[in-house]
Amino acid sequence: MIDFTQTTIQHIVVHHIGCRAEAEELRFSKGELQLHDDEMVIDVLKQYFFKPFKTEAYFNFHHDDGVEQNLMFGLVDTIFNNPASFYDNSIAIANHLYEQSNHPKIKGGEFYMVLFNNCVVDGEIVDALGIFKSENKDTFLKVMLRDNNFELGAQEGINIKRLDKGCLVFNTEKSMGYKICSVDNINKGNEAHFWKDDFLGLKPREDNYYFTNNYLQMCKGFVDEVFNEENEVERPDQVDLLNRSMDYFSKHAAFDEKEFEKEVIRQPEVVDAFQDYKTFFESEKSMPLQDSFDISKDAVKSEKKHFKSVLKLDKNFHVYVHGKRQYMEKGFDSQRGLKFYKLYFEYEE
Repeated sequence: MIDFTQTTIQHIVVHHIGCRAEAEELRFSKGELQLHDDEMVIDVLKQYFFKPFKTEAYFNFHHDDGVEQNLMFGLVDTIFNNPASFYDNSIAIANHLYEQSNHPKIKGGEFYMVLFNNCVVDGEIVDALGIFKSENKDTFLKVMLRDNNFELGAQEGINIKRLDKGCLVFNTEKSMGYKICSVDNINKGNEAHFWKDDFLGLKPREDNYYFTNNYLQMCKGFVDEVFNEENEVERPDQVDLLNRSMDYFSKHAAFDEKEFEKEVIRQPEVVDAFQDYKTFFESEKSMPLQDSFDISKDAVKSEKKHFKSVLKLDKNFHVYVHGKRQYMEKGFDSQRGLKFYKLYFEYEE
């Protein structure tokens, strides 16, 4: 859990990073931004910077040859150890971001770097370095009073309710590569890798959120790739297994694989197939799967939207199935030449 209630801004700077694909240049501020204790501006900035970070999905700096070889780890570490180096290192970090912005879909925009004090992360009070980039502008109407008449004007600006890209590096767990949050609300295709992988060099932090998320992804993959129609599993049975899986993670505080197999998977031959797929998933995705861990409710909430409990019948009907698989029957009407489902229920709302 992250609490920014008492957080203050110690240093802040704004630079402009041009679109590298169009050979636009970088433009650096001559010095740090002076807020002069303007509480309204400070509150607006804190809302803009902090609002997107709502989950417990943490990352660490990473490098195959050791975290010390990660450029961003070294620059951030220098800032934490010597805050007076903040401005000079902001230029180095902005240059590094520009050099990694090779994809033609990556736009230019404002680059913000902020050193925060008094962030509370999982009960620990720490400093944090924020690195943000805004790429999209919105048009706002401005109402002006002139000579007792109201006039309208248009002004381009940044929507403080939508941060494009950002990360927060918390000054804790240095030996693991620091504790980090990251968001990218703009790039979703191949270009999305540049922020997290090319620029920051992050890997997921191996914690309960990570283990919960991995296991839920594996369960969904098992249904999609193995427990499916190709292996003579009807769609209602697939939905039923997805529902039971999500129900287990929602109602239990801790995960135990043997218990999960008994309560959710149930059939021995399906358990064997499930274990085979688990081995394949760990190898193919390079995602470690634990046999037991405390369940992260935040991860469950995040993954729940991917567990679709709906039967799509042609383009005419969507049947939402939340349980009671035994109350559904599938059949075929030879006179109409059509398949059908028969649903049993006790009352109608």
